[in-house]
Amino acid sequence: MESELLMPVSVDSLTFANARQTLQTGLDAIRAGQHTFDLANVAHADSSSIAVMLAWQRAAKTAFREIRFLNTPENILSLAALYGVTDLLELEPRANTPTE
Repeated sequence: MESELLMPVSVDSLTFANARQTLQTGLDAIRAGQHTFDLANVAHADSSSIAVMLAWQRAAKTAFREIRFLNTPENILSLAALYGVTDLLELEPRANTPTE
């Protein structure tokens, strides 16, 4: 059984200011075989985070791969719900975050 690869996002924010760099880091990881993204360290996010995650997902699908987002912070979950892409991104909330 293949072990899961984790790529903790190495920033505490995913905003317009660092979206381009984080996007490229994720794309490079996907090309290297990454399929699981742990978002536990992301404390600050804006709508750019959704755009980056959709781009990662698109790149993975183009490579005939699927990716998972684990430990999604509440602020990203809220943005995804606002834009109607929660199911599309198949977001998993943080393990200690109660879901309704």
